Amino acid sequence: MSRPGSTGRQVLVALYAVFAVAAGARSLVQISTRFGEAPLAYSLSLVAAVVYLVATLALRRTSATARRVAWAALAFEAVGVVVVGTVSLVSPELFPDQTVWSDFGAGYGFVPLVLPFAGLWWLRRHGADDLR
Repeated sequence: MSRPGSTGRQVLVALYAVFAVAAGARSLVQISTRFGEAPLAYSLSLVAAVVYLVATLALRRTSATARRVAWAALAFEAVGVVVVGTVSLVSPELFPDQTVWSDFGAGYGFVPLVLPFAGLWWLRRHGADDLR
């Protein structure tokens, strides 16, 4: 029998893992081949990839520390996608190339905008007892 919320957690972990790999691979290629074209954008994509990786690992674990790390990573991501999304629309000249969070994640089907809020909702709905 599965634990309450375990399927939701598995879906979140899978999505975060996919985004960690996708954003990480893309940003590393961009940084290594054409960093001078859009250093801010490529650096922010790398930051997003690291946040996705931290969230993946924290959501997989069931300890209280992992839960706190997950809250912090998802909150950071939520703020990041809202701030970068807004700035990329208001001052597009700062972003000559897309980041994962540009235009609120439009290049990734807006999943980067929805994912942290879905994760935060899941963490809030499923208390520490559900993680055991």
